[in-house]
Amino acid sequence: MASFIAISSSSSPSFLSPGSASLSPPRSITFLSQFKCWGARVLVVPVKCSSSGQNHDSESEPETTTTSSSSASSSSSISTYNWCAGIGGVGFLETAYLTYLKLTNTDAFCPVGGSSCGDVLNSDYAVVFGVPLPLIGMVAYGFVATLGLQLTRKSLPFQIDESYSRLILLGSTTSIAAASAYFLYILSSKFPGTSCAYCLASAVLSFSLFFITLKEFGFEEIQKAVGIQIIVASLVIATLSTSYSSSQPVSSQTEVNLPFFETEITAPSSPFTLSLAKHLHAIGAKMYGAFWCSHCLEQKQAFGEEAAKQLDYVECFPNGYRKGTKIAKACADAKIEGFPTWVINGQVLSGEQELEDLAQASGFSEVGQPS
Repeated sequence: MASFIAISSSSSPSFLSPGSASLSPPRSITFLSQFKCWGARVLVVPVKCSSSGQNHDSESEPETTTTSSSSASSSSSISTYNWCAGIGGVGFLETAYLTYLKLTNTDAFCPVGGSSCGDVLNSDYAVVFGVPLPLIGMVAYGFVATLGLQLTRKSLPFQIDESYSRLILLGSTTSIAAASAYFLYILSSKFPGTSCAYCLASAVLSFSLFFITLKEFGFEEIQKAVGIQIIVASLVIATLSTSYSSSQPVSSQTEVNLPFFETEITAPSSPFTLSLAKHLHAIGAKMYGAFWCSHCLEQKQAFGEEAAKQLDYVECFPNGYRKGTKIAKACADAKIEGFPTWVINGQVLSGEQELEDLAQASGFSEVGQPS
């Protein structure tokens, strides 16, 4: 419908159309020519006026909604990838610390469980096909953290498609979670009663990564990817099982697990053994032993019950013994290799000793013989 705009210097623009005295301003007006107004001169300019303005607005609304929805989805994705990068970074730091301990054969600081962390870290289950398990975890967590950062910045290497990168992220977190679930099974079945703070912390991190990544995928995407997830998890568990079974062909049959127990001294002490024990204590002589060592028990029996209590005895396995258990730090610092071992005035005496030899090594000169 053709309309005209009449403009004068003394009035505001008015909208006229054939057959009508006035027309309310349309929502969309396209000016076909420029105009100027000089004095009271009136200039009539044809414009295009149609009711399609309403359709234009209607069409713009879904576009706005779509853009808003896309922006919200993008914001959610960025948030998810940031979480993956952050949690992956924490896991990287934890496993890097454990890798350092494993490679340097250093005792782990365990806030809960005493030496339990070291027992697990030094067991045969901490190695997969000759590679330290913490090192494998460090690489896995580092990869997830790096991929999360790249997805956040939309700067993927090798021009990899984002959807493909998301599948790689899901596969990576699935493999880490599957490995953690298997290790929790190992911890409960092979190390009963053991509390490993680092193992539990890693499990929390891995499961958090898995569920955060899974939430990023819609229900339809999860249905398409569930087959890949099952295959990935199965491969991880099969690889770990094969590694452990090949490295420990008979360990399940000969596995040693000795809980700590106090040995009982029943022999009586003599004046000589009491005096010798007090002398050894006074000069700082130490006897290093293990609760399961029969020669250690026989050495204490030679002193007798009362005199044995005077000795500075160092137990090298105060938390019991199982395969992979590390010797106590005091014994490791003294470089103890067998039991019993005496350290008297800097002199190391290995094995069970005669009382006269102990007296001579310590400078004990009291006259008397053991009864």
